[in-house]
Amino acid sequence: MKTLDQIAAELQGYDPQALPAQAVNEFLQRLVAPVTGTETVALADALDRTLAQPVVSPISVPPHDNSAMDGFAFAGGQLVRGQALALAVVGTALAGRAWQGTVNHGECLKIMTGAILPPGLDTVVPQEFVQQQGDRVIVPADVVRPGDNRRLMGEDLMAGQPALQKGERLTPAACGLVASLGIESVVVVRRLRVAVFSTGDEILSLGEAPREGAVYDSNRYTLHGLLRRLGCDVVDLGRVRDDPALLETAFRAAAAQADAVITSGGVSVGEADFTKAMMKKLGDVAFWRIAMRPGRPMAVGRFAAGPPQGESAPAGSVGAILFGLPGNPVAVMVTFLAFVRPALLRMMGRMPQPLPLLRARSTEALRKKPGRTEYQRGIVSADGAGGLQVRTTGNQGSGVLSSMVQANGLIVLHHGQGNVAVGDEVDVMMFDGAI
Repeated sequence: MKTLDQIAAELQGYDPQALPAQAVNEFLQRLVAPVTGTETVALADALDRTLAQPVVSPISVPPHDNSAMDGFAFAGGQLVRGQALALAVVGTALAGRAWQGTVNHGECLKIMTGAILPPGLDTVVPQEFVQQQGDRVIVPADVVRPGDNRRLMGEDLMAGQPALQKGERLTPAACGLVASLGIESVVVVRRLRVAVFSTGDEILSLGEAPREGAVYDSNRYTLHGLLRRLGCDVVDLGRVRDDPALLETAFRAAAAQADAVITSGGVSVGEADFTKAMMKKLGDVAFWRIAMRPGRPMAVGRFAAGPPQGESAPAGSVGAILFGLPGNPVAVMVTFLAFVRPALLRMMGRMPQPLPLLRARSTEALRKKPGRTEYQRGIVSADGAGGLQVRTTGNQGSGVLSSMVQANGLIVLHHGQGNVAVGDEVDVMMFDGAI
C-alpha cells in the first residue's frame, strides 16, 4: 500500500498548494482501491448494484429463429425480383409453441410475432402487405427480400457468451437482460459504507433555535442524497463541535465503521486547527489548495485508526479513506461530483463512469482566467436549431445553494481556458440524476 508521499511522487508537477483538478482525480485513482466482499442478491433487489463477476448466458437469446412480426412465413428463395408470389396457407404458428408440420415449395405459414420459424422458412411478409384470396395469399413484387423480418437464434446472445461484465451497474435494462436469461440472482459487490459528519461550532442541527452567526447543517443532508443516489450505505455521525476529544471520537468511530469518511468544514486556511490536527494525528493526510472555483480547500488521506476507547472494531476493519471537503454548500457538491464521486465508484468496483460532458453554446459572456478550473452552475436547453445552449443560474457564490436546485449541469471551464464569448461552445457536466 503506497503512502500519500509515494503517490504524490508519481504525479508530474505535484503541488499541494496549487493542484490542478485533473491531478486531483489522478491522485485519488491511485489512492483508492475496490473494496472486498460480495453478496448474492435476488434480481428484484439488484437495481443499481455493481456486478462482482460476469454474467454468462446459459442460453441463446432468442433460443430459436422466430418471426419479428405478424405475417406469413415462407422460403425466401422463391422470391423473384419484379414478380408477385402466390402462396398457399397451410397452417398457423403461434408464439410459445412449435408448429408441427411441413411447408413445401409454393406454400406459407401464417405466423404470429415471436413464433418459431419452422426449418426451411427464413422470410416473413407482414400481413398488411399481402392480398388474401381464400386459403392463398399474394405477395406483391419487391415488398420483402429473403431473410426479412426474421430474428435469428442467438442474435442477442449466444449460450456461453458474457452478457454483462464484472463492474457493470445493474441498470433497469441490465436487470431485464439478466431476467431474459432465466437467472434469478446475481453476485454483487457489497455496498460501500460511507460515514458523514459536519464540523464547526457555527453549525446548527435541525430543530435547534436560530442564533446569530450560526447556520443550519445543509451539507450533511446534501451528502446523504448524493451518497444514496450512488448506492452507498450512509453512516450518519451528525454534527461535531470544534473540540479535540469529540473530533477524535468521531474520526475513530468513522474509520472503524466505514470504508470512506466525508467531512465538511474545517479544512480552509484560517479555520480552527482542531479538525486538521486530528486528521494528521489519526492518519496519513494531505491538505490541498486546488486550482478550482468553487471548492479550493480539500483534505484527502487514509485512516488506519481504531475504534473509540472501550469499543471494538468490526471484523475486517482496516480503516477508511478520508475526504475532507470545504464548508460552503455549493463547494461541497462540486468537489463531490468532480472528485469524490469518481473515487467512490472505483471503491465500489464500478467500471469508469464519469458524468457525461456535453457541448453547448453559451448564451452569455463568461469571465475566466487561465490557471484554474471553474465549475459554473448552468441551465442547458435546446437552442431550436438541433443543438444545445447553456446559461448560468446567475449569482455563482459558493453559498448560493438554490442555484444548484435551478441548474441541470455544471459549465466546466477548463484549467487553461480563458474568457468565453457569447456563442462559444463550452463543456457541460450534466447532473444526469446524480443530484
